[in-house]
Amino acid sequence: MPIENNQDLRALTQAMHEFVTNKGWYNPTSKRVQSPRSLAISLSIEATEVLELFQWGEEVHNAQELASELADVMLYLLQLASIMEIDLGQAVEEKLAINAKRTWDEDSP
Repeated sequence: MPIENNQDLRALTQAMHEFVTNKGWYNPTSKRVQSPRSLAISLSIEATEVLELFQWGEEVHNAQELASELADVMLYLLQLASIMEIDLGQAVEEKLAINAKRTWDEDSP
């Protein structure tokens, strides 16, 4: 099922680029250089912060904190995909098509 409107992802990506540009982080001399490597590391760190919210239980007690951490993950994901010239919407569609043909329960021992 193709995504009807990829504009939302594009708009979020543009807003993220404007923020990073305004902070000066695309400048090669920045202390926060936005290289694919640094973005991948940051993405992993932020994803771990999501996991940390579930560290001592099955539920998150502060939904706003979870929303904030998920937003951090998404911003790094959008930025990494954009810098690597990956159409994230298309990549998601392709992955969903691949996963639709897979079976998990039948593959398990």
